[in-house]
Amino acid sequence: MKPADSSSPNISSASGFSASYAVALSRFVASAGAAGGVLDQVTNPERGPGSEVLTTDLAWFGPASAERVLVVISGTHGVEGYCGPGVQSDWLQRGEASRVPSGIAVLLIHAINPYGFAWNRRVTEDNVDLNRNWVDFDQPLPANPAYATLHTSLCQTHWSEDALQRTAAEQMAFIAANGMPPSQAAVSGGQYTHADGLFYGGLAPTWSRLTQTRILRERLGGAGQVAVIDIHTGLGMWGFGEQIVPVARESTAFVRAARWYGGAITSPSGGTSASADISGDGLWAAAALLPHAEVTVMALEFGTQPILQVLQALRADAWLHAHGDPLSAQGDLIRRQVRDTFYGDRDDWKGMVTGQSLLAIRQAFMGLQESESG
Repeated sequence: MKPADSSSPNISSASGFSASYAVALSRFVASAGAAGGVLDQVTNPERGPGSEVLTTDLAWFGPASAERVLVVISGTHGVEGYCGPGVQSDWLQRGEASRVPSGIAVLLIHAINPYGFAWNRRVTEDNVDLNRNWVDFDQPLPANPAYATLHTSLCQTHWSEDALQRTAAEQMAFIAANGMPPSQAAVSGGQYTHADGLFYGGLAPTWSRLTQTRILRERLGGAGQVAVIDIHTGLGMWGFGEQIVPVARESTAFVRAARWYGGAITSPSGGTSASADISGDGLWAAAALLPHAEVTVMALEFGTQPILQVLQALRADAWLHAHGDPLSAQGDLIRRQVRDTFYGDRDDWKGMVTGQSLLAIRQAFMGLQESESG
């Protein structure tokens, strides 16, 4: 890897982050263009809350036919896009694109779920959790009967203090009876039966899944080694970046990721992660999209608020879009609640995020170089 340029500007760790989807997009395009990236854009069929056009934007750095490629994805879970594009823009503004090792290319995917980002929602325009959507819809869908018992408690039709207290008591009783890990799996593991519910995986591939599929296949068709880092928020301690590798711990891919990123990486399937073991994960699916390549994936999950506070924000969002008016004053308050739950808008949090992300990106470069020499 090329050494850091000591003459590079001293960039604030907060300078890459933005207060809205539109500002984040403008900053990303400007920073990527200034850094010499080759830009592209895919337009989503929906519009934002101000009727703005929504797009997924790409920036490519390095050889067009590179054998080794790092992909950094932001906005898989919409509102978590306040973090991922901040990471991408910070990386660009620090001049890191000029320090990419020879022979390696970088693909930045900005806001793969632009609808969720613009509307401060975790889901797509179909109310689908994109990381539960990567299943084979020609086969029987994963069953989650425990979610069905909780659905009416999680997604009530009326939003009042009495209803919130009653349903909170029901949920705490479920946790007391079943334990926290099984309860978390029941709620967030993914479900395919309640289209207005939480962590809904859908009944068909979403626009975001189809777009990501096309991007990876078209852009990485000639690559032999691929690293993918997907930036997330909402689980874990404030500002701590858990390195989640969603494959079995005994697999070759997990062992390789541990060699790249260190022994602190976790796996939901092994019960070592703050995340439940989920159905339809996009990173797990990346290797299937690129069967010709050795694919090493990692979700970098930054903690924000306690898990029950996160759940409460998701419940409010689900109610608002199923039964409320998203453009009302109440809608504005709930969108702000969701944003504040998934985005640590403080300098200490942003500094922790950018520092850990920069390290992970540099570790990925070292791993890709190891793959070349190995």
